[in-house]
Amino acid sequence: MLNLERLRILDALARHGSVSGAADGLHVTTSAVSQQMAKLEREVGQQLLTKHGRGVRLTDAGRLLADHAARIISQVELAQSDIEARRGQVIGEVRLSAFPTAARGLFPVALASLRKAHPDLRVRSRESEPDSAIREVLRGDLDLAVVLDWSNKRLPVPGGLATASLLEDAADVALPADHPLADRREVDLEEFAHDSWVSWPAGEFCHEWLVFTLRSKGVEPRIEHMAGEQHTQLELVGAGLGVCIAPRMGRGRLPDGVVTVPVRQRMSRHVYAVWRTDADRRPSIRAAVEALEEAARELKDTRPEED
Repeated sequence: MLNLERLRILDALARHGSVSGAADGLHVTTSAVSQQMAKLEREVGQQLLTKHGRGVRLTDAGRLLADHAARIISQVELAQSDIEARRGQVIGEVRLSAFPTAARGLFPVALASLRKAHPDLRVRSRESEPDSAIREVLRGDLDLAVVLDWSNKRLPVPGGLATASLLEDAADVALPADHPLADRREVDLEEFAHDSWVSWPAGEFCHEWLVFTLRSKGVEPRIEHMAGEQHTQLELVGAGLGVCIAPRMGRGRLPDGVVTVPVRQRMSRHVYAVWRTDADRRPSIRAAVEALEEAARELKDTRPEED
């Protein structure tokens, strides 16, 4: 009889492409992965891994069994969803992620609500960028992720995922208080053609969006500073090192010497939750989605009116 947990490790190896990647995805040690794979090879009587440089790769037998493992795990998850749905109890564990400003703006309220309403549900959360979070949900490393796209640049959502809209998050330009445009009621992005920009790190979805948006306005961006944390970006703006895009969710108090000005052609981020459709009937998933929707409604109710 094949051991399900060892099949999960083989599946993780096939998806991550390395022992260390599989160990990180499963939250176990690399030695545990190696030991379980050795046991699985003894169970099936065939070599499943072979050395490849400093790493490993699957043999033909390993790839064949990994294909079966992926289908078996999917069926087990579907069975678990059906059993949970029939029982109707919100128990077990749910693993969530969100991009940083959503983790700050939505998770404190949503997760506190989940803990109060469902004390037997264990919730684990972390920050993750939208594109990598979607891959992790597809792989089964996450149960649900809060992701985003922009009004002029959509994030591709593969088949097999369900979605729930949470909110529209408007964004302004943040600039030093002594900037020539700081006292304007509205600005156009073209007016910052000669300014330095503070951006998200290269390769992240929001960085690619900023470059795409500025170029669509005929502006070749001068990105001189990059930071993943919005508060760090705003502090760099306050030091006079450039301007940045400042979404309103999770923004908090602006640093001294920083002002924000709305953009005439409104920019906004669409924030939504994604999860696997084969887990759609799990009460824990539905409870998490409802808690996020309620947190988003509370956030909208406490915001000042937006132009």
